[in-house]
Amino acid sequence: MQETMDLIAKYGYVILFLYSLGGGFIAIVGASVLSYLGKMDLILSLSVASLGNFIGDSVLFYLTRYQKKEMLPYLTKHRRKLAYIHLLMRKYGSVILVIKKYIYGFKTLVPLAVALTKYSFLKFSLYNAVGAILWSLSFGLGGYFLSEIMILGIDKLGEYPYLAPIFVLFLFGGIWFWLKSVSKKK
Repeated sequence: MQETMDLIAKYGYVILFLYSLGGGFIAIVGASVLSYLGKMDLILSLSVASLGNFIGDSVLFYLTRYQKKEMLPYLTKHRRKLAYIHLLMRKYGSVILVIKKYIYGFKTLVPLAVALTKYSFLKFSLYNAVGAILWSLSFGLGGYFLSEIMILGIDKLGEYPYLAPIFVLFLFGGIWFWLKSVSKKK
């Protein structure tokens, strides 16, 4: 166990950065719990996660905007979802760029959809930065202040290991069902 903690302390920030490129919140919550335990620094963890999240979305935007021909084959099967995102942008405006950080499945598609329009890269970067900071603060501080409860929950899962896969199955099943229903052809 001590070897694992030493590895996390040594490479934790690199792992957090790489995981945050895709917008994964599990790494920032894990880093927050480790910060609570004194194995990582909370401020540095929040900064690394924000930077990784910002860079990840900016790269998606940039690649789609300036390498459109190479990206189009990957986008064709998501045409309905991209159209739905365009409708959301019209209805709610740029706030979608901040909110999308919290919606699984949209984190990746929103920068792609916005890059296909004439939306300014500078404006996208501004909202992306605000969203990345709010995302890391909300999940990071939430994870830090709820660390005690999470540690107790993990201990309970050790007693009943069959509950974890059931919970994950229901969570991802619900998200998949919701995404399928909002992008369904009417």
